[in-house]
Amino acid sequence: MNYKEALESDIFKVISESASQLNLESYVIGGFVRDFLLKRGNSKDIDVVAIGSGVDLAKQVAKNLPNNPKVQVFKTYGTAMLRYQDIEVEFVGARKESYSEDSRNPIVENGSLKDDQNRRDFTINALALSLSETNFGDLLDPFNGVEDLNNKKIKTPLDPDITYSDDPLRMMRAIRFASQLKFSIETESLSAITRNADRIKIITKERIVVELHKIMESATPSIGFLLLEKTSLLKYILPELSALKGIDEKDGQRHKDNFYHTLEVVDNIAKNTDNLWLRWAALLHDIGKAPTKRFSKKVGWTFHGHEFEGSKMVYQLFKRLKMPLNDKMKFVQKMVLMSSRPIVLAQDIVTDSAVRRLVFDAGDYVEDLMTLCEADITTKNPKRFKKYHNNFKIVRQKIVEVEERDHVRNFQPPISGEEIMKTFNLKPSKEIGIIKETIKEAILEGDIPNEHKAAYELMLKKGEDLGLKVFNAC
Repeated sequence: MNYKEALESDIFKVISESASQLNLESYVIGGFVRDFLLKRGNSKDIDVVAIGSGVDLAKQVAKNLPNNPKVQVFKTYGTAMLRYQDIEVEFVGARKESYSEDSRNPIVENGSLKDDQNRRDFTINALALSLSETNFGDLLDPFNGVEDLNNKKIKTPLDPDITYSDDPLRMMRAIRFASQLKFSIETESLSAITRNADRIKIITKERIVVELHKIMESATPSIGFLLLEKTSLLKYILPELSALKGIDEKDGQRHKDNFYHTLEVVDNIAKNTDNLWLRWAALLHDIGKAPTKRFSKKVGWTFHGHEFEGSKMVYQLFKRLKMPLNDKMKFVQKMVLMSSRPIVLAQDIVTDSAVRRLVFDAGDYVEDLMTLCEADITTKNPKRFKKYHNNFKIVRQKIVEVEERDHVRNFQPPISGEEIMKTFNLKPSKEIGIIKETIKEAILEGDIPNEHKAAYELMLKKGEDLGLKVFNAC
């Protein structure tokens, strides 16, 4: 392979010339090289290692580039970064690292290229291309990373126990790469993750969530979550998910394994949406089943109210992981709370009234909810599978018809509280709420159209029932 093809962008020539002016060796290393060899397209993130000061090299490169882009220096880490066109380049001096037991932040010393490659997390990320003028484009592969790429293996350059114990986030990264690239983790490396799983406790929740998001965004997220479970990391990160694993049996009655069902749902939804938070909803849609699981001889295993319980658990989970407690969390909560509604509809005759209520409650998220519920059908019975999906088509069609006719999405009642107060000469009172609720229910049931005239007539009738006198009729 002609590795120089990876270095055709002008930026590499400028880095090479700048390093020569400073009498430094420089190399592009890590993900850029890996992704070029995997033919994953040209990465817009480039890591450059200098044998010397990476900050000085960054400043020299900026001087030599058109428009002299600003250099951001991160003194704590001894790194610098600049943006050129749509490319982000990070510079660092070659270094060797040592760690204390209670932190993933290393003690850093200047080092050689070999030292820098030794500190890399995986052999496939230790690949380097020379930017020196004398051997521009030569590949330096001290750990047979190209062979591991060809064999689709995740492997650490050094002893995996030391690699993972030093920086436990690397365990998450190993699993994330396995999920993204559909690679396998080398046997000894996988065992080392299991042995060091409890070390994940020293990693900040924010860094863990970054890796979880990347696993969630992969084409087949179950690869990552199965590895998290297999290595015992899952119980430290998402115990609510671990709790779903297993099948209980009483009096010859069993329930399905809700953990593996959940992963099927996540894979199903990943085929149909890139919406990260909808994928989170798929992952968490059944977490309420563990605390609500009950058995009775009459009906067998039940999970009554698991959607409501699960929606409450979403908040606690997001809070614990320091994820956003904003509209994103509320969206996931809503999807979990409503996750069974369309499935119940699809089991029965689809009435206009039920569809109106679904659209009213789901609002702008009704399409997302339908996508989630279609992913939730994991039955292996082809007849049942076909029946559900045919019924979902009917539900979708009904949603269109009801919305066109009744306009109940983001429902605004045709009669306002102010109009009720004015008509009956009322001050704020419970009667206003009763009348508004009566009108809303009548529209959702299809008893009256979603129009002012019909709603006004019902308002007058309900007011009469409540013993109210019309003060100002129109």
